[in-house]
Amino acid sequence: MRKWWPLTVVCAGSFLFLLDTTVVTVALPRIGADLSASVGQLQWVPDVYTLVLAVLMLATGSLADRFGLRRTFLAGLAVFGTASLACALAPDIGTLIAARGVQAVGGSALAVTGFALLTKTYEGRERGTAISVFFAVSGLGAAVGPLAGGVLTEYFGWGAVFFVNVPLALLTGLFAMRALPPDAPARRSRFDLAGAVWFAIFAASLVHGLTLGGSGRWTSPVTVGALAISVVAFTGFVVVERRRADPMLELGLFRDGGFTTLIACAAASTLTFAALVYVSLWLQAGPAPGPIEAGLALAPLAVASFLTSTLLGKVLHRFPPRVLLGAGVLLGAFGCGLQLGQQSVTGIALGLAVTGIGVGISGPAMGSAIAAAAPPGRAGMAAGIMTTTRQFGQTLGVAVLGIAYQAGGLTPVYVVAALAGGVTGLLALVPRKQARVPA
Repeated sequence: MRKWWPLTVVCAGSFLFLLDTTVVTVALPRIGADLSASVGQLQWVPDVYTLVLAVLMLATGSLADRFGLRRTFLAGLAVFGTASLACALAPDIGTLIAARGVQAVGGSALAVTGFALLTKTYEGRERGTAISVFFAVSGLGAAVGPLAGGVLTEYFGWGAVFFVNVPLALLTGLFAMRALPPDAPARRSRFDLAGAVWFAIFAASLVHGLTLGGSGRWTSPVTVGALAISVVAFTGFVVVERRRADPMLELGLFRDGGFTTLIACAAASTLTFAALVYVSLWLQAGPAPGPIEAGLALAPLAVASFLTSTLLGKVLHRFPPRVLLGAGVLLGAFGCGLQLGQQSVTGIALGLAVTGIGVGISGPAMGSAIAAAAPPGRAGMAAGIMTTTRQFGQTLGVAVLGIAYQAGGLTPVYVVAALAGGVTGLLALVPRKQARVPA
């Protein structure tokens, strides 16, 4: 059992970081009432967490390669736990928003180092099992967030949503110091500061523009300006990375069509979770009033995803990752299609379960493909690419599906998610040479 201790630690850290991406949503009305916050201020409580994650994940992955995965993981736990305590004790909305931003700094370290630690610690069949369990727990963390937030807020107040992280982070950190393998010698290279700055400007402006657009303000000068800045910053980032001998992001990976398709599938697969935002709104407006009822109604997806990912670890190494990835994304799309026209909790249950099976297949397959594509010694960079893509994909998905939801309810939401998943899933099944670049 001792060999699985690193997996237990990594899963605990990942669960904490992902839980806080969704757990706060149902607590917002109570936060607003207790802290006398406006709707605009409340929006920043979840948005600042998402924004900071998107900005820092790629840079944190590069730093983890430089300073060590174990050190970065432990530092992330310390920052996350301390910031969670500050969130729970926040006397006003400004303090809460600032603490949430710091919490995301720790979350970004947990996000990129967890997966990288698994690829470093395990090989062969054990690696397949570890990756499958990791994605199972990750999916469970994101899925149970609204339900856990509803229970904690209902019975203990909104502060409990954050306070519960403190002892969990402390216990995980103490266990991690004994369970995680020591860091390898640090990479002797200068940190790509210019690339990090350009990427931060790009990510911040893009996420801000998409968030504003998702709320119906696509033509606002602020939205247009933010998106324009993101284009300029992305251009600057690419120019800087092309000129560096040791860049934060290996652009050579994207010359291979197989890797580019992998990234497209990573983004498309997040539409499933983006759609859950609007499924939850629909449920609470009728079939399942209240956050607890809505969380239970969404349980088929979480349960199916968890069970599928857990079982997949035994056979993951037997199949090409692209085959499993394509099949998983296609199943997720098919599950969305099954929910078309359904008007009850039982009616959407089958579609949610099929989608969950797809998520349970595509997640571990994506992890295996990313691990195979990573240059030697750049596991942190590879994890940063994957987590950043998924973060952007979900942010873009929420914005795009928000337009669809406002236009015609759940039906266009399912249509968009099913089409995106269907196209990228089929592309993933096309045989291509695995991408890899030298260290």
